[in-house]
Amino acid sequence: MNLLLVLPIIIPLLTAIITTLLYRAPRLQRWISLGGASALFVVSFVLLSTVWHYGIQVTQIGDWRAPYGITLVADLFSAIMLTVTGIIGFAVVVYSLADIDAARVKFGYHPLYHFLLMGVCGAFITGDLFNLYVWFEVMLMASFVLLALGGEQGQLEGAIKYVTLNLMSSALFLAAMGILYGLVGTLNMADLARKLSATTQPDLVVAVAMLFLVAFGIKAAIFPLFFWLPASYHTPPVAVSAVFAGLLTKVGVYALIRVFTLIFTQNVAYTHTLILILAGLTMITGVLGAVAQNEFRRILSFHIVSQIGYMIMGLGLFTPLGLAASVFYIAHHIIVKTNLFLISGVVARACGTFELKNLGGVYRTQPGLAMLFLIPAMSLAGLPPLSGFFAKLGLVQAGLPLEQYLIVGVALGVSMLTLFSMLKIWNEAFWKPLYDRQPFAHAQGKPTTNDRRISIALFMPIVLLAMITLLIGFSAGPVFALALRAGYDLMQPAQYIRAVLGGS
Repeated sequence: MNLLLVLPIIIPLLTAIITTLLYRAPRLQRWISLGGASALFVVSFVLLSTVWHYGIQVTQIGDWRAPYGITLVADLFSAIMLTVTGIIGFAVVVYSLADIDAARVKFGYHPLYHFLLMGVCGAFITGDLFNLYVWFEVMLMASFVLLALGGEQGQLEGAIKYVTLNLMSSALFLAAMGILYGLVGTLNMADLARKLSATTQPDLVVAVAMLFLVAFGIKAAIFPLFFWLPASYHTPPVAVSAVFAGLLTKVGVYALIRVFTLIFTQNVAYTHTLILILAGLTMITGVLGAVAQNEFRRILSFHIVSQIGYMIMGLGLFTPLGLAASVFYIAHHIIVKTNLFLISGVVARACGTFELKNLGGVYRTQPGLAMLFLIPAMSLAGLPPLSGFFAKLGLVQAGLPLEQYLIVGVALGVSMLTLFSMLKIWNEAFWKPLYDRQPFAHAQGKPTTNDRRISIALFMPIVLLAMITLLIGFSAGPVFALALRAGYDLMQPAQYIRAVLGGS
C-alpha cells in the first residue's frame, strides 16, 4: 500500500477523532486542529513532489486489483488540488482560532472542519465513481452542520437551501451511476474509460453524461443551477464561509473535469460545446449578480459563480492549453477567494457590519489591510502581474486558435465587470470617509474602527495567502508549466488507465 496516498484521508480523520475526544479541553482541541492541518499541508506537498518526479501514484486498498477493489489515484491534477487544499486547510484553521466563538468550538467546529477536509481530499484522490459519491456525502454532512452551527435564523435558512439542492444533486449522481453500472458493469473510472470507448450505445452514454453534468453542475454552481450558493455562503461565520468559498464548489469542478476528460469523450462536439456555452452563461449571470449586490460577502459569493465559468471554459475548449489554464485558474481562485472572505471578516470586525453602505474609512485606519485587500481583488479581476492575469491569459490563448471569439469576448467583458465590482467594494468599504457609517455601528452597539481589537491570528493567514498570490504571479512560468503538464496528462487518459489497471 502506498502510505502517501492514504495519509491525506487518515490525517484529517484522526484529527477529527482526537478533537472530538477533547471536547472538554477547547484550548488543546485548537492546537490539535492546527497540528492536523499543518500535517495535511506537508503530506500534500510531498505527494505533489512525488507525482511530479515519479508519475501517477496508485494504491489498491486491501490489495484487491482494480477494478474490483477501492482504488486511490493521484495524478498531477489531483496532487495540485490536494496541495491547495492543504494550504487553505492550514490558513483557515489559523483564522478560526480568533474567529470561531467558544460555543461553536464546544459543539464540534474543529471535528466537523476536519471531516470536511477528509471528504475533500477523498474526492480528489478516489479512482472510483461510487467512492466519489461517498466522499461527496461526507462533505455534505460536515458542511451542512458547519453551515447551521450556531442556529441563527439566516444560517438555518441558508443551510436548508444548501442541503436541499445538494441532496437533489446526490440523487441524480446516484441514478446516473446506476445506469452507467448497468451499461458496462463497473464504476472504476479507468475501467469505465476503457469500456466506454468501445460501447455500442453512444446515445445512451451521452444521456448519462448529461445526468452527470447536471449532478456535478449543481455542486459546482454552474448556470442555471447556482442559486443555492449566494443564498447560503454569506450566512455562517467567516471562517466557514471562506473554506466553503475556496474548496467546496471546486470539488464539483474537479469532478466535471475528471469525468469529461477521462470517461465522457465519445461525443466531444456535443458535450463539450454545451459545457462551453454554460461556461459563458455562468460567467455573465454570476458577475451581474455581484454588480447588483451591496453586501460584502454576497458580492464575493456571486463572484464564485462567475469564476466557475472561467474554470469550465478550459474544459469546454478541450485542448491541453485550455485544461492547463483551467487547472491554473482553479488553484489561483481557491487562494484568492478564500483570502477575500477572510478579509471581509476582518473588515466586519473593525466596522461592525458587512453592508457596504455602512462601511467606510478602513484605508485610513487600516492601510495594511487595504493593501492586502487589493492583492486578491485585483488578481480576481485579472490585472497583471498577479495570478489571475495569467490564468485568464491562458484561457484567451487557448480560445483564439479555435476561433472561439464569442467566449473569449465574454471572458474579457466579465473581467471588466469583475474589476468594477471590486472597485465598488474598495470605494465603499475602504475609501469612503469614516463618518458615513460611524453612527450605524454605534447605534448597533458594535465596534468601530476607532475601538476595534483585532487578533493577529486574523491577519496571519491573510498575509500568507496574499504572499502566495504574489508568488504565483511573479513565478507564473514554472507554475503554469506545472499546470500545462497536468493539462497534457488530462488529454492523454491512456496514462491514467495504464497506471490504474496495468498493462499496455
